[in-house]
Amino acid sequence: MWQPEIETMPREAIRELQWIRLQKTLGHIAENAPVQSKLLNDSGVELGDLRSLDDVQKLPFSEKKIFHEQYPFGLFAVPRDKIARLQGTSGTTGKPSMGGYTKSDLEVWKDLIARLCMSAGVCRGDLAQISFGYGMFTGGFGLHQGLEHMGVCVLPMSSGQTEKQLMMMEDMGSTILVSTPSYALYLSEAVRERGIIDRLKIRIGLFGGEGCTPEMRQQIENNLGIIATNNYGLCEMTGPGVSGECIERNGLHFAEDHFYAEIIDPESGRILPEGEPGELVLTSLTRECLPLIRYRTRDITCITNEPCACGRTHARMSPTLGRSDDMLLIRGMNVYPSQIESALITQNHIGPHYLLIVRREGFMDTLEIQVELIDGAVLEKFSILERVQKDIAQEICNVLGLSVKVTLVAPKTIERFQGKAKRVVDLR
Repeated sequence: MWQPEIETMPREAIRELQWIRLQKTLGHIAENAPVQSKLLNDSGVELGDLRSLDDVQKLPFSEKKIFHEQYPFGLFAVPRDKIARLQGTSGTTGKPSMGGYTKSDLEVWKDLIARLCMSAGVCRGDLAQISFGYGMFTGGFGLHQGLEHMGVCVLPMSSGQTEKQLMMMEDMGSTILVSTPSYALYLSEAVRERGIIDRLKIRIGLFGGEGCTPEMRQQIENNLGIIATNNYGLCEMTGPGVSGECIERNGLHFAEDHFYAEIIDPESGRILPEGEPGELVLTSLTRECLPLIRYRTRDITCITNEPCACGRTHARMSPTLGRSDDMLLIRGMNVYPSQIESALITQNHIGPHYLLIVRREGFMDTLEIQVELIDGAVLEKFSILERVQKDIAQEICNVLGLSVKVTLVAPKTIERFQGKAKRVVDLR
């Protein structure tokens, strides 16, 4: 373990530390973060009203829109000369959400990454090939600095240039792959096609930046012969390092000494009991530059406090099941892309790449699922095509209770993504 005295703290001690740090964070906000302070004041809750950690639920939520309203620096709680780094989201739908870091924030971040990497089985002597994009995205720099901090050699490939990725993976003897799961799947297909698996030394995948279904993980592991682990983070809460899987791979351990996690009903905001899936809400407990209270992540997951076989005592979250704002409402049914992905990967004759196309015909919503065939020759065999289409449609109906149109397309015709995959086209 990277920080065994922290990672194995008794539950009571964790909560006591969280309570102490929450009070300090609220004081920091009151003195130095006017926007967050106004949110607290407008809620009508006095800091003196908080008597225990359970009273966090009395505090107001913060949401992504405040990053747009206060762009670029309105949420920062330190002066400009104390900011050591700026990073943020891609801003593909408008202005990015900007995150700032003091020197202390960066040191904490290094430890968070080292903690999750070591829990996943990474050790000194490994060589980590980082195939995340660099730049404003927190994933590349976050994993880079944490891996170096724990003594791992880093190969900063960034994303793209698949042929060069594979060449360097082979020539350098990379043992760790850091990427989104969709890009790892893309690389793993290239490895399989080239028949070079025996020349590679990759043993562990550190995957984040998007959801990864168990079926996708299994396919990556089969193609590369590795152990694939998930980690979770978001720019608004530092970046990667909020939680990560240990070698038991039975949930992602939170860094509870730095983040307080809740699960709420996305509609009512009501706190849900342990083990029930809902929207993840996070409160930062040690962030200097960008302290946030009860930030709604929109990610759907569940939390357990049950002991883990690895010996770590911090709460664990399930891999994200989807996003409350990515959920598709089709003919009154709630549909998550991850549900469809899990159903597709179990089917014969088709690959892992798919596209969901939602249309409105008259007053009715329709869902078309485009799926790639593994063997293009199947396109010439009508009886097989018909059976595959019926099997997929039936499986989707079993899972979702929804009839869909299934379109089988030739291999390599659905766009590949070197970063986060785009699976939905909503034409309504």
